[in-house]
Amino acid sequence: MKKKKDKTAPDDLDGAGDSQAAEQTSSEGKKKYRKDKPWDHEGIDHWKPVAITKDDVPSSGVLMEESSFATLFPQYREQYLKQVWPDVKALLSEHELLGELNLIEGSMTVRTTKKTWDPYIILKARDMIKLLARSVPFPQAKKVLEDEVYCDIMKIGGLVRSKERFVKRRQRLVGPNGSTLKAIELLTQCFVLVQGQTVSIMGSVKGIKQARRIVEDCFHNIHPIYHIKELMIRRELEKDPELKNENWERFLPHFKNRNVQRKKKIKKAKKKNKDVFPPQPTPRKEDLQMETGEYFLNEKEKELRKRVAKREAQQAKSAEKRRERAKEFEPPAPSKTKKQKGKEVDESAKEMAQRLAKKAKEGKPPKKRAASELLL
Repeated sequence: MKKKKDKTAPDDLDGAGDSQAAEQTSSEGKKKYRKDKPWDHEGIDHWKPVAITKDDVPSSGVLMEESSFATLFPQYREQYLKQVWPDVKALLSEHELLGELNLIEGSMTVRTTKKTWDPYIILKARDMIKLLARSVPFPQAKKVLEDEVYCDIMKIGGLVRSKERFVKRRQRLVGPNGSTLKAIELLTQCFVLVQGQTVSIMGSVKGIKQARRIVEDCFHNIHPIYHIKELMIRRELEKDPELKNENWERFLPHFKNRNVQRKKKIKKAKKKNKDVFPPQPTPRKEDLQMETGEYFLNEKEKELRKRVAKREAQQAKSAEKRRERAKEFEPPAPSKTKKQKGKEVDESAKEMAQRLAKKAKEGKPPKKRAASELLL
């Protein structure tokens, strides 16, 4: 059989060539107005925060409206904030911001003015008053106004259900004498403060992420020491320029999950009574009244009985109180004087001496007579 010629193939090739040509013309058309940017090169860090000075801003200002943020603080911080507030106001005035401390409501407020020249500083000031409310000292909290310093306030109250478990894991995060927390601070280059049900972290973005991960894992029952070991190894690997572009997984430790079997509490089975007959039911109120005969009395007789019983109880109580009062007027029991005791001792000693002398006389053997007396 003769093979049929494929007539569609050349047409398809022509179509593919046309599409490539169209793409080239379109790409050339897009690049038609593109020009070289000598100010933009690979050495520029596009993520670097832009530093703004007072001279860069026009005299008319950059803000159109006033912005303000407020935060509440606990009562135990009131005394400290009263002492520190003049310094806070002085610091805020350097950035043309206003600060207000309301002791009645228990709140701190920061707001911008017409002269505020940095538009982002209000958010930094908001973070500062939040840190002050969470027991961060003012000398440390004011560092958050710097460009390279950020903060994160973690809520740890809802991470664990049991209150006892929460307290234990929070103490685990702090460590003995705060040693674990100090190690986390040194490795992440962050300031970490555990206060109540929050953890305040201050530092770089990278350090905050690392510290946050450690805190979350600690409350999910992963000990901070594992993360501390990993960070120490990473720190050493960063110093080696040869390992810059290599995978570090082979150097990092891999910890296995272990199910620690705890001793189960053995429940002691209660011994069953092997009585043939079931236990007697507890008597009802009516049964007790039948036994005493009260059930068959009418209402008047019942009331009379109650009154009589009440009177008897009162009389018994009053008699007991009378006896107690009478005890105070009873003369004390006669006690033997020391002189009488002395006499008794003397007499008993004399009697004993006489008795011993008599005994000695009775028990004395007869004296042996001399030989001369016997001869006579």
